[in-house]
Amino acid sequence: MVESSGTFLRPVYRRILLKLSGEVLASEREALDLDLTIKIARQIARVHALGIQIAIVIGGGNFWRGTTAARAGMDRATADYMGMLATIINGLALQDRLEKIGVQTRVQTAIEVRSVAEPFIRRRAIRHLEKGRVVIFVAGTGNPFFSTDTTAALRASEIGAEVILKATKVDGIYDSDPTLNPKAQRYERVSYLDALRNRLTIMDSTAFSLCMDNRIPIIVFNAFQEENLLAVVQGKPVGTLVWDGEGEPVAARSDRESTAVPGS
Repeated sequence: MVESSGTFLRPVYRRILLKLSGEVLASEREALDLDLTIKIARQIARVHALGIQIAIVIGGGNFWRGTTAARAGMDRATADYMGMLATIINGLALQDRLEKIGVQTRVQTAIEVRSVAEPFIRRRAIRHLEKGRVVIFVAGTGNPFFSTDTTAALRASEIGAEVILKATKVDGIYDSDPTLNPKAQRYERVSYLDALRNRLTIMDSTAFSLCMDNRIPIIVFNAFQEENLLAVVQGKPVGTLVWDGEGEPVAARSDRESTAVPGS
């Protein structure tokens, strides 16, 4: 990637896990907006072109939220299974958009849907990544009571991802809801323990704990600013970094270690 200054910013990651909420595929008009979906696909394609191995976990909140249905009186397990099915719809839509622009993609599901997606098999997923295919993980963990954030932490651990990139509608983690509190303060960095102690709700506690146990950093950023995903994988300071506070993750070192290849 050549910048206007003539410098080349190398990607700082080899393998990433991108967590997409279902809401990033939705617009005011449609629960699944294909125009938005192709914009997300193009961002992913630009990162893929750098040679980065990309796995994706996608949510289903644009169609269905199990926790909301459970609060309304539905059996929680049933509501969660319905949410898992919603993630399959989103995963297939994203696969279609990616392949339309030439990015080979595989969908792997934790709930068997033999006609439309592969079952999740860890070694097969890693092999797809090594062959340069994007892998989309759908249907959560296959179990109720676990969020797709927890799925992202689990799959990242299983495939050896170096970082979880959580793409949302906000530009990081705040000390309170920025849509309700105009004075909310955004964190540039926060430790896993502080995220848990302060009940920061950008990810659930199970996901934070799993990332902390496996020392997987999380970067939370705004998916609707089109340069953000590319900037994140190049180590630029975007969004909020969640880390254990010991040493420095790759992204924090990148300003010193990565750099310019003149004339590239």
